[in-house]
Amino acid sequence: MADILSYLEEKKKPIDERLKQYIPEKADEGYLARVFGRTRYEIDKRAMENALAKPISDFLSRGGKRWRPALFLLIAESLGMEEKEATDFSVFVELLHNGSIMVDDVEDSSSMRRGKPTTHSIYGVDIAVNAGNFMYFLPLLILKEKHVGGRRLERAFGIYMQEMINIHAGQAMDIYWHKGNGFRITESHYLQMCAFKTGTLSRLAARLAVALCGGTKEQEDMLARFAESIGIAFQIQDDVLDITSSGDGREKFGKAYGNDIHEGKITLMVIHALDNAGQEEGERLKSILKLHTSDKKLTDEAISILKKCGSIEYAKAFSRKLVMDAWKHADKALEDSEQKTILKSFADFLVEREF
Repeated sequence: MADILSYLEEKKKPIDERLKQYIPEKADEGYLARVFGRTRYEIDKRAMENALAKPISDFLSRGGKRWRPALFLLIAESLGMEEKEATDFSVFVELLHNGSIMVDDVEDSSSMRRGKPTTHSIYGVDIAVNAGNFMYFLPLLILKEKHVGGRRLERAFGIYMQEMINIHAGQAMDIYWHKGNGFRITESHYLQMCAFKTGTLSRLAARLAVALCGGTKEQEDMLARFAESIGIAFQIQDDVLDITSSGDGREKFGKAYGNDIHEGKITLMVIHALDNAGQEEGERLKSILKLHTSDKKLTDEAISILKKCGSIEYAKAFSRKLVMDAWKHADKALEDSEQKTILKSFADFLVEREF
């Protein structure tokens, strides 16, 4: 795990430098012309800085694991792309990811993100939603500036279009369920939601890497399946950490304790518990989730039911097996290399992480 942490830390600096090229702290004339093109009239520079550049820069400066661009780097370099070019393209998926969680925080009424108040808590819902949506489309500028054309552009745009449709389907399922409509969903429903929501951006990173490297459709399909699986496993582990992290672990995790209980979120653990708890405990778990409570005593009670049913350990074991099975696809798609070896360790790390 230490080696993977070192790898992520090593790659984080150049990735962050590229992010600043697309989201600078100050929106000067050169940046405005580059992003918005020629205009007939005058852009209000203060509005661009205070309603786009400043809130997005603040959000990006909080850190984040940057594992999605790292996933892109490992696959692209395994397929022969030079490191500098791969780093330039890698921020594509990171911008999409940050846009999605900025909007998610509004939709979930979340109060904390990465150890600080959420963007909408600081700047307002209107600015957060608009800034998040801006990050959905800004990555397309990368394809333009890197002069991606022909078949590569067609493939890249098709991947972007489909996966951005998918991520909203995943969010729709998640939102509908935590409004009290999810207590009859199956494990298969939950996994598809994760495949759409969290698996989408990791799958996009893998597919985009293959497309930009001119890889085969078979490679794209195999690596997409692998990336989707580690995205799902990441989400499962994220749900586990939400209710198990405390002290230093909670500080690293950067979310409020029991946030998923407060949201009434249906997770793999909840589904497992409802399938295995007695009727009285199952109904009690449902009633607490329906309350969307921030009360620690009720949150602890819900978590105790999950523990009693063995649901936390079930979720951990499920995610480990998912990644082990998924690696078989990536193993066939890539030639042996240093990047491929790191990729295997990287997948294991995402499941075993403690923050």
